[in-house]
Amino acid sequence: MMRYLATLLCLLLSLSTSAEAKGFNFTDHMGKKLTLSDYKGKWVLINFWATWCPPCLKEIPDLISLYESRNDVMVIGIAMDYSDPKTVLKYVKSMAISYPIVLGDRKIASQIGPISMLPTTYVFDPAGNPAVYKVGLISRESLEEYMRDYSPPKPQNKDRGPAIKRKEN
Repeated sequence: MMRYLATLLCLLLSLSTSAEAKGFNFTDHMGKKLTLSDYKGKWVLINFWATWCPPCLKEIPDLISLYESRNDVMVIGIAMDYSDPKTVLKYVKSMAISYPIVLGDRKIASQIGPISMLPTTYVFDPAGNPAVYKVGLISRESLEEYMRDYSPPKPQNKDRGPAIKRKEN
C-alpha cells in the first residue's frame, strides 16, 4: 500500500513539470553566491518556506537528511514572508539547517516560478533542467523515488580494457 501511495505521489509530482526557470542567482544568508550552473551533475531542490508555516517546518528535517546523506543533491531553502531576518536565522539555528538559506522575496521567487502557497519545492535535474515542482508538503521518500525513477540510466562499461594474453611457451 505504501509503495502505491509513493507511486501515486510521483505521478502527481510529474504532472506539475512546468517549472519555468532556466537558472537563478541568489546570495545566501552567509553571503555566498548560488547559481544553478554551480550544481551541474546534481539534483537541485529549491524549497520556499516560512517560519510560521507548520508544513514547511515539518518537511525541513527530511530536506536536511536528504542534503546531508546524498552527494548528488543540493538543497537551497528560501525563507519567505518574514518581518525580521533574525527570526529566520533563529529557526535555521534551532532546526540545525545545514543547507544554504536565502532570505527571499517576490523578486527572488520570480527567478524560479510561481509561489501560490508555502511550502513549494522546485526540482532541477542533474543537467540543470526544470524537472518538477510541488506545492505543499514534500517528503524525502517521495523526492528520492522521483529522482530514482527519472534519473538518466548509467552507462554500462562494456569495454573492460585490453584483453590479457597468456604467454605461450
